Amino acid sequence: MSAPTLNAPTHNPTATDVIADRETLRLCTAGSVDDGKSTFVGRLLHDTKSVLADQLASVEQTSADRGFDGVDLSLLVDGLRAEREQGITIDVAYRYFATDKRTFILADTPGHVQYTRNTVTGMSTSQVVVLLVDARHGVVEQTVRHLTVAALLGVKTVILAVNKIDLVDYSEDVFRAIEADFTAKAAELGVDDAHVIPISALRGDNVVEPSTNMPWYPGPTVLEILENVTVHRGRAHDLDLRFPIQWVIREHASDYRGYAGRIEAGQVSVGDEVTLDYGRTTTVTGIDSADGPVRQAVAGDSVTLLLADDIDLVRGDLISGPSRPESVRRFHATVVGLTERAVKAGAPVKVRYGTSLVRGRVTAVDRILDIDGVSDTEAPETFGLNDIAHISVEVAAELPVEDYAARGAVGNFLLIDQSAGTTLAAGLVGHRLR
Repeated sequence: MSAPTLNAPTHNPTATDVIADRETLRLCTAGSVDDGKSTFVGRLLHDTKSVLADQLASVEQTSADRGFDGVDLSLLVDGLRAEREQGITIDVAYRYFATDKRTFILADTPGHVQYTRNTVTGMSTSQVVVLLVDARHGVVEQTVRHLTVAALLGVKTVILAVNKIDLVDYSEDVFRAIEADFTAKAAELGVDDAHVIPISALRGDNVVEPSTNMPWYPGPTVLEILENVTVHRGRAHDLDLRFPIQWVIREHASDYRGYAGRIEAGQVSVGDEVTLDYGRTTTVTGIDSADGPVRQAVAGDSVTLLLADDIDLVRGDLISGPSRPESVRRFHATVVGLTERAVKAGAPVKVRYGTSLVRGRVTAVDRILDIDGVSDTEAPETFGLNDIAHISVEVAAELPVEDYAARGAVGNFLLIDQSAGTTLAAGLVGHRLR
C-alpha cells in the first residue's frame, strides 16, 4: 500500500507580513504653539484606527472627567506636555500608523521657536512635511521658519493644513488668502510640491474624511495626499558611491583585510573599480555582509569591502566611485545652532564629516538668516541656539567634502566643542538659501 500523499502546507500571510510588504512614508508635523498639532495627530491616528481600544477608552474617560464635549484627541499624543511644562528639553516623538495603502512613520516635533533644533532632526529624514497653521492667524513667523528648514533640508513635498477653519465659519476667503501667502513663500524657497488644505482637526474635516462643510473645496484630504504621494527610494541610490570607512578589520592568520562601514550613497559590486585619495584606484574583490558574501550592496547597507591592492587605509578615509569629491581644507556651509553656547568667528572646533573627526575652526560667521528675508544679520560676531547661519570653516586635514544632497546622504557634518565634546551645530556643506 502506497504512503498517503501529504499536501504541502500553505502559508497564509499574517498581518505582519502584509504590513511589511507595504511602502513606508516618513513624514514630519510642525506648527506653532496652539495651532492644534496634537489634535491633528490624534485625529490622524484615531480616524485611521491606529489607536488601541483601551487607550481610546482612557482618553474618552479623561475627556469626560474634564468636561470636554466629545473626545480630546490631543490626549492621545500629548504625553510629553507635563515634561514640557517643567522646562525639560523636548525631543522628537515618533509615531507609527498604517492604512490599506501604506505604512507611516510620523515625526512629531515641538512647536515652540526654541525647539527649532528638534524640528531639524524630525525633518532631516522626512519625505513629507505637514505644517499646521491656525486659520485665524494665517502664516506666522514660525510657519516660515519651519518652511525654511524644510527647504534647507531638501524636502520637496510640504502640506499646509489650515486648521480651525470651523472657527472662521469655513470661510473660503480666509483660506484663499492664506493659500496665496503660503504658496508664494514656498515658491520663493524652492519647495516644488506644495499643497494647502482647509481642515478642522477637532471636527475631522479633511484630515482623513472629506468635509461636507466646505463645498468650495473639492480637493484631497491630508491622508489622500499622504497615501498617494510618490515614495522615492531616495536620491542616495542615484548618486556615485560614497563609502566612509568606519573600521579596518585585520586577521593576520588568514591575511584578511577588510574595510567596514555603511554605504552612504550609490552602490558597489564585486569587480567595480573604486577611487581612493591621491587619485589612487583599485578593484573590489569581495563584499561581506552580516549574512555572508554578496555580489552587490547599495546605499544604506552596512558591509565590509575587500580590495585587490594592499593599500594603507584608515578610519575616516573615503572609498568612492569615479566622481570623487575634491579634498579641501576650507569650505562654506549653512549651519543650525544646537547649543546655547555662542560660536564665535575664529573659534576652534572639531569637525565630524562622515567617519572623519578633525580639528578645525570657524573662520567667519558670514550671516544669520532672518526667516522673513528682510533683515539678515550680516557679519555677526557669533551664532547660537536655533540660529540658521552661513559660515566658513577651515580644517587641519583635507576632507573630501561636497555639497549637501539626498537629505544628508552626502555633505552633512557636525561642529563639536573641542574641550567639552558637545555638539555645537549641524551643518550642510555649500547649501545656501540666499
